Amino acid sequence: MSSKDAQALAREQGVDLVEIAANADPPVVKIIDWGKYQYQKMKEEAKNRKKAREKQSELKTMKIGLKISDNDLNIKVRKIKSFLEDGDRVKIMVIFRGREMAHKELGQAMIDKITERISEETEIVVEGKPQFAGRNLSISVRKK
Repeated sequence: MSSKDAQALAREQGVDLVEIAANADPPVVKIIDWGKYQYQKMKEEAKNRKKAREKQSELKTMKIGLKISDNDLNIKVRKIKSFLEDGDRVKIMVIFRGREMAHKELGQAMIDKITERISEETEIVVEGKPQFAGRNLSISVRKK
């Protein structure tokens, strides 16, 4: 269609003639309502920003005591695996109570056991070294 015909058609319909591809031969234009187009574009960008915010990995925390039974530990490990599958990072905290603080090596062994069980099925990355903060030994893991 010639440019004069396109401009006449756009004026007749009360909409705008928008250039889509200027470098093309011949240039490509579209007859659209510019205000409506801008509104839809703005809404789509807002939706994309919201999705991007939702996709950012959350930091989930799993607290575990030193005297946890094997069955309870399996349940916690299964929950950690589900968090990792969802794309979240998980902070594993081993909590020391009372005189358990005298045996910090047991907490390290617990963290090693947990990371070993998780890594059996899921490839994980341990972020940093285990850190003591008060009565807690914590480590952060994420999916590779």
